[in-house]
Amino acid sequence: MGSKTLVIAEHDNNNIAADTLKTLHAASQIGGDVAVLVVGNNVTAIAESLSKVKGVTQVFRVDTKQFKHPTAEDVAPIIVELSEAFTHFLAPATTFGKNLMPRVAALLDVGQLSDVIEIESPDTVIRPIYAGNALARVKSNDSKLVMTIRGSAFDSASTNSQENASVEALESQASQQPLASFIDSQQTLSERPDLSSAKVVISGGRGLGSKENFALVERLADKLGGAIGASRAAVDAGFVSNDLQVGQTGKIVAPELYIAIGISGAIQHMAGMKDSKVIVAINSDPDAAIFEVADYGLVGDLFEIMPELIDKVP
Repeated sequence: MGSKTLVIAEHDNNNIAADTLKTLHAASQIGGDVAVLVVGNNVTAIAESLSKVKGVTQVFRVDTKQFKHPTAEDVAPIIVELSEAFTHFLAPATTFGKNLMPRVAALLDVGQLSDVIEIESPDTVIRPIYAGNALARVKSNDSKLVMTIRGSAFDSASTNSQENASVEALESQASQQPLASFIDSQQTLSERPDLSSAKVVISGGRGLGSKENFALVERLADKLGGAIGASRAAVDAGFVSNDLQVGQTGKIVAPELYIAIGISGAIQHMAGMKDSKVIVAINSDPDAAIFEVADYGLVGDLFEIMPELIDKVP
């Protein structure tokens, strides 16, 4: 049997998450047919949009009020219901995918390939290990392959296919007695670009010293039209909220330009930004680890450098 991949779409019932399109691009590199599963409420438009993505041959839509805010416990059994027809199961390596896919792997009694950054063949992938300091080539002998895909490593799939895939409505019996239920969500609204997809990211670390001093990062970000990020140390110190954390336990970013201000360069932070195209580091310690991955480094007092830098940016 040839490869047949099922991609689980991440969305908010209105918009398709950017990493879903990147996961679809990864799926196309496996070869064979690519189907998409959309679980939600009033998601007809999303399913139709995904049917126009290049390489997609079929879209499954599970649409009910019960799934307005589907949990991983809701979605995993639906995937298992469809599993006989597929060899590969992919989702973005986001909070959504990291919560869902281990459950799918457990229900299918197979291992999981996490944070995949390259597809070599239908059964072999490349993924980072040791906080991104090494890459492992992993070959799976499982009959079903479950993967999460690092979006920053793949381009988005084209959304202007000449042929639309078929859309099939499904009625699942998997979650008539859900194990978990949605309570509430809080969305952080900002006029700045989304951190995960921004072309420019300005990140601050503990070296800024206080929440008030983080305004320097904000001012530079606003001038450059960039997103704001932070190290875990800055988040733990209360300078910014944890949704801005960049690193192994935060968001993985790969912008065109990444500026690290007052960040020493812990291995966990660098795992989340080292694939950036151009990295600029500002730190008073010439031996800071961040300079090992930086393309340009400024050694000095950030409180002297930053005001001048902000002033020079048009």
